[in-house]
Amino acid sequence: MHAKKTQLHSRRILVPARSSVAKQPPITAQRADFQQALLAWYHANQRTLPWREAPSLYKTVVSELMLQQTQVKTVLPYFARWQAELPDFAALAAASEERVLKLWEGLGYYSRARNLHKLAKAVAALPEPPRTPEAWRELPGVGPYTAAAITSIAFAAPAACVDGNVVRILARLTADATEFRDSASAAKYFTPLATDLLTITAPGDHNQAMMELGATVCHRQTPLCTVCPVLAFCAAARSGEPENFPRLAAKKIEQRQVVRVWCEHDGQILLHRAHASARRLAGQHELPEASALGVKPTAHDLLLTKRRAITRYQITESIYRTNLTPALKNLIAKSDSLAWVQLDHLDRITLSGPHKRWIQALRAQLKV
Repeated sequence: MHAKKTQLHSRRILVPARSSVAKQPPITAQRADFQQALLAWYHANQRTLPWREAPSLYKTVVSELMLQQTQVKTVLPYFARWQAELPDFAALAAASEERVLKLWEGLGYYSRARNLHKLAKAVAALPEPPRTPEAWRELPGVGPYTAAAITSIAFAAPAACVDGNVVRILARLTADATEFRDSASAAKYFTPLATDLLTITAPGDHNQAMMELGATVCHRQTPLCTVCPVLAFCAAARSGEPENFPRLAAKKIEQRQVVRVWCEHDGQILLHRAHASARRLAGQHELPEASALGVKPTAHDLLLTKRRAITRYQITESIYRTNLTPALKNLIAKSDSLAWVQLDHLDRITLSGPHKRWIQALRAQLKV
């Protein structure tokens, strides 16, 4: 409690009083000063990231696809492995989908990996890469934000990036109380303002500065207002309640229960492989669901319970041990999606991220 009071006291000292809100000109009227403050801070404080060292179009494309809905700290080891094995568009285009998915294993949202693979094939086939956001949006997996990021950073195209971080900054700079049904509608709403504030002479640095500010200072909760380089321009900070912006409608969370089985036999484990045409997890392996096997586990067979969130779903997954019965053996023989995999060969297949972790935990628990 004492620490909280200290933080609030610090904010009152450094943030202009409420009475100054009406006197402050709109952010667009202070465009030049805002741009200067933002870029000066970025050039002095930007994080050292591998795609910023000896930057290239390929590094920018790979990093942007990996960073979609994924934190930088999670991406870093994946990016390093990817660059070591697939250093350019030609190498990626020539790689098998199996290898691409294996390198992506654990990052989630595997459609990004497939889109990146398709994108590399398209770019490698062109006499030269496209240079405009409009042309990049024609390529697999590239939406407005990604197209703007790639072209502004690689080609200095005057395109503003608007993701969740940028929406948060713009909503706070303007103290815009509009309530949005989702992040996509908020991004569309704030794109004109982002475009108006863009530093045309350095669009790549400007976009990266905005992303960096949202990731390291202008947090969703407890933003670091006292060290913000654009605090003087922020209407939400002057109101004393920056956490209230942006205003997004609350998501309706749905609870789901999934029961899976651990069936081990002769040093092998039974896994389900999603069909190659599946919308999600195509070609990847997971522990099979009990319902698909006609198995009804009992409480004393419970090995592990895990919870995870995917979009609007809160999922509880319970894994039970089961034995290989004649009925199950017959079912497996007739199935084209169930397969036995040697426990010592699990590194040769692609497992979905959570299942890779769960299987590792269970092998340690069961000493197999």
